[in-house]
Amino acid sequence: MSEVTMIIVMSPDSGPAEIEAVVLRLHEAGCEAHVSRGNLRTVIGAIGDREAVTSMPWEAMAGVERAVPVLSEFRFVSREFQPEDTIVDVGGVPVGGNSLTLIAGPCAVESRDQLFRSAEAVAKAGATVLRGDAFKPRTSPYSFQGLGEEGLLLLAEAREEFGMPFVAEALDPRDVELIAGYADVIRVGTRNMANFTLLTELGRQP
Repeated sequence: MSEVTMIIVMSPDSGPAEIEAVVLRLHEAGCEAHVSRGNLRTVIGAIGDREAVTSMPWEAMAGVERAVPVLSEFRFVSREFQPEDTIVDVGGVPVGGNSLTLIAGPCAVESRDQLFRSAEAVAKAGATVLRGDAFKPRTSPYSFQGLGEEGLLLLAEAREEFGMPFVAEALDPRDVELIAGYADVIRVGTRNMANFTLLTELGRQP
């Protein structure tokens, strides 16, 4: 059985019953349904056997606007699957769409005083999200390596004090769960964009 995807776009006025009918039809055919609800319309990703998916008269079903076969490897981030811009809620701050989000703060959290002075300064400058890292590997093993969990605790304290959610970088898969327990967003640096062990662990986070 070959895995394929068809994008079923529901009309803006389609209701829950019509969406559920499409999902049920997919399940009856032994296919999976990935439902994405946007502001204007709902899109259903149909994943299953090519013949089973393409042979069905989707556009004849009530509430279906169109059905588009998608062969792209990156189908879930395609405009066919999600025509609207993605807006991510970061602790109450929207990131994406037409708004500009300023994220600023110290490279490394070194002390409470340093972090709080930085947070106050960037907040006055218009930043709405604080950045700061608790784990900072250096070329020399004798150099400052970051405060670890103590730094995350300080960032959480600054979040409450200045009303700014914070992002922190993860460098080691073993630290991901710890950082996720404090940070609003986990940041991936340029050098780790090909660190697939780290990326896989990040993908497991809720």
